[in-house]
Amino acid sequence: MHNVFIDGRSGTTGLRIEQRLANRRDVNLLVLPAEIRRDQAARVDMHNRADVSFLCLPDEAAKEIVQLVRPETVIIDASTAHRIAPGWAYGMPELGADYRAAIQNGKRIGNPGCHASGFIALVRPLVQAGLIAQDAPLSCVSLTGYTGGGKEIIDKYEAETRTRGDVLCAPMQYALPQEHKHLPEMVAHTGLRHAPVFCPVIADYPCGIELTVPLHGVSRSAVLDCLREFYANAAMINVVDDPDARPASLMDGRDSMEISVHGHDERLLLISRFDNLGKGASGAAVQCLNLAIGADEQEGLVL
Repeated sequence: MHNVFIDGRSGTTGLRIEQRLANRRDVNLLVLPAEIRRDQAARVDMHNRADVSFLCLPDEAAKEIVQLVRPETVIIDASTAHRIAPGWAYGMPELGADYRAAIQNGKRIGNPGCHASGFIALVRPLVQAGLIAQDAPLSCVSLTGYTGGGKEIIDKYEAETRTRGDVLCAPMQYALPQEHKHLPEMVAHTGLRHAPVFCPVIADYPCGIELTVPLHGVSRSAVLDCLREFYANAAMINVVDDPDARPASLMDGRDSMEISVHGHDERLLLISRFDNLGKGASGAAVQCLNLAIGADEQEGLVL
């Protein structure tokens, strides 16, 4: 039995993690009483009692608490704070044996960002195979449900005072200054030398990301073969050959990712679809927990 603590369990990521762990017999959830859940000393004590802790906190709070936790506790940080930090594993084992080993054997794991997960999954295998040059000027558009925006955004979309036809009913671009917090990991874990031009779009539905990377002058069959080989043994990433349009919300509630390739050798669209709270957050975090404690990688997850 492994003691597990979720710091920030009332947020969307924390709640989904708790849901995935609730009925497991190999995990004992440590829970602080509501009246002291913001008390730092009590939280640190819980971290130090835990075998594995999840941080579902703002970046600065995550950085602060890490300094106070014993080195023996495995920390899985869902914030942006440690995704490219030295000494931290990156929680996407599908990227290679070295990534998987770092998760299995390390004590500090940075959970991937939602948009970053979809981009990296599409691009890294192709860069590694030489089908995309390291200095390629890529771009991507990522359509996402509103739950990825945190409590303030969720409250706006789910407010009872909303009216039909209000501004939130239409999809909206955001992060227009090209400084989105996921960009550093999108470079670091693909092998690219430059960040892509990134256009995230939030829409009026709860969960699901559809991320698209356009490519020019690359063989569709070569791209498909590369992705199939790269993810041949992946439990959570599936390469599908489906020409039909599929909505991002198709992945709502699931912890896996679906990849597809569309178009022809002159112009291609690489597409990844997944739940922004699943493989884009909580599902990925539980996957890392499973690897860290030696459980089946898919234990407790919805595929």
